[in-house]
Amino acid sequence: MRSYLDFEKPVAELEAKVEELRTMQESGNAVGIEEEIARLEAKAKQALAELYADLTPWQKTQVARHPQRPHCLDVIGTLVTDFMPFAGDRKFGEDEAIVGGFGRFRGESICVIGHEKGSSTESRLKHNFGMARPEGYRKAVRLMDMADRFDIPVLALVDTAGAYPGIGAEERGQAEAIARSTDACLSLSVANVAVILGEGGSGGAIAIATANRVLMLEHAIYSVISPEGAASILWRDTSKAQDAATNMKITAQDLVRFGVIDDIVGEPIGGAHRDPAAAIAATGDAIAAAFTGLKHLDRAALRRQRREKFLAIGRSIV
Repeated sequence: MRSYLDFEKPVAELEAKVEELRTMQESGNAVGIEEEIARLEAKAKQALAELYADLTPWQKTQVARHPQRPHCLDVIGTLVTDFMPFAGDRKFGEDEAIVGGFGRFRGESICVIGHEKGSSTESRLKHNFGMARPEGYRKAVRLMDMADRFDIPVLALVDTAGAYPGIGAEERGQAEAIARSTDACLSLSVANVAVILGEGGSGGAIAIATANRVLMLEHAIYSVISPEGAASILWRDTSKAQDAATNMKITAQDLVRFGVIDDIVGEPIGGAHRDPAAAIAATGDAIAAAFTGLKHLDRAALRRQRREKFLAIGRSIV
């Protein structure tokens, strides 16, 4: 069953009317309504296109958080063959919020590390809503070290509201784990590409997104803090989250202009949650193009390009 966002109400009403007419048609209680169905479908499609052509940053935030949006495991299941997941950080335990392992992407070996939010109540609890603990980032470092040793490129799939802020995570060195994971990204001698699938939240995202190429889905968001968190700090009023989202410049369109990300992956009309297969296919093509663009660089050049890319952020106004 399709889930609609608040601002999609006009489209929801049109599509509900279409479904009602289809049900009547199938039950034999109405005849000759094909034209009306086609008219309403065209009207709904046009309304959806117009709506998504001019989303506000807060509306994009809602789209990025849509529960039916494709997640890390959806992307891996479609794009990566022979995937072998790894578990544990060899220091404390396993963290299900970060999924990682090795497989093949379009015939080539690849290391994949990503945040998994989960798609049901049970899986969301299992994966802690994509909010990683220190052992998750230490697992990521372990995988990156292995990938570097065996000359295997690294793909990061980012979708997290941020690192888990619980007491246990802080006691086990959350900030240190994030810093070491970020350093591991910067130190890689193999190509790494990151894709912001939905939310890219704070250090929880940058810990695995410090890559040679950073891609972002059209309606994803990438920020130093959530709009609600920023509103709480700046105005002590979470109802101002919409204002925070607008002023923080968290959309893909803003971030590519500032040089924070490298490219935007287009989404189907109505967002990735409307056609996950098409969104994943487009993401796969963008990932392949990004890795192809890095093939001419040797190990030293890859490290240098990555460091220079991040040092350049904020040094010039676009």
